[in-house]
Amino acid sequence: MEFTSEIKKATNSIYQKISKTMPEIEWSVHAPYIYEINKLKKEKNAVILAHNYQTPEIYHGISDFSADSLALAIEAAKTKAEIIVMCGVHFMAETAKLMSPNKKVLLPDLKAGCSLSSSITGADVRELKRKNPGVPVVSYVNTSADVKAETDVCCTSANAVKIVNSLGVKKVIFLPDDYLAKYVASQTDVEIISWRGTCEVHEQFTDTEIYEIRKNNPDIKVIAHPECPPEVIKASDFAGSTSGMIKYVRDNQPKKVMMVTECSMSDNIQIDNPNVEFIRPCNLCPHMKRITLPKILDCLKNETNEIIMSKDIIEKARKSVERMAAIGR
Repeated sequence: MEFTSEIKKATNSIYQKISKTMPEIEWSVHAPYIYEINKLKKEKNAVILAHNYQTPEIYHGISDFSADSLALAIEAAKTKAEIIVMCGVHFMAETAKLMSPNKKVLLPDLKAGCSLSSSITGADVRELKRKNPGVPVVSYVNTSADVKAETDVCCTSANAVKIVNSLGVKKVIFLPDDYLAKYVASQTDVEIISWRGTCEVHEQFTDTEIYEIRKNNPDIKVIAHPECPPEVIKASDFAGSTSGMIKYVRDNQPKKVMMVTECSMSDNIQIDNPNVEFIRPCNLCPHMKRITLPKILDCLKNETNEIIMSKDIIEKARKSVERMAAIGR
């Protein structure tokens, strides 16, 4: 697509925001798509959601809301938009559909999956419940609608401990992230029955890597996502959800920080925190990176890759998300 003077003028304010993370020659490739997408979403009464792990040209260039997966779904439900475009992965698009069953939800690439979500099925949950009768099931939002439909209440990494404690029981089944389950177990007296799922991005980090970075950056603050291995969390200064990590940087303004999570998040948050130096351990999510501007434009223009689920699944799965929302963060 041609980078015309009209497009340059119309998108200049966006580029000025992200110019420190992107050379102008790269911007000239992205800008025509950003221009067309932003024009088309108004014509079609669409809203574009971008997860924190999306690249800056998506996160800052076209999104109406940028946040973690649950916040995105909740915000989209509040709008009068007829179409939701989820710039994230499949379970996020499903969650958006659960919260907005009467809206058309589109995912630019239906192959954008998640190692956590694919690690467990609804049948697996039913078997766990058979083996542990009466034990409530808490499922991370990083799960399919089929799993949510078998779940008593969902949670995010931000409220997992609060959700588990709110049930007032001695034992819960916690799915599917084994590392997040270990983190929750360390913060509560409730017995946790966990699953073997892991995030393929966060499981790559090691405490050795953190110690090495600290050696070369003595004043650095290390903040980790609770999907990381326990020894990584122990080696960090703070552990929290993506929204919690963003708040930590915004409130504390550390001179140097390392965000132990998906690499693009550091790019996005540095733009909003120019006085903070980010040391990037660059582990990328291959599924998030399937979402690109050309795919977003094609998906929105042709209204393809719609998320379709049965009414029964939507109703059953929605209840577990609504229970979580009622308990809050």
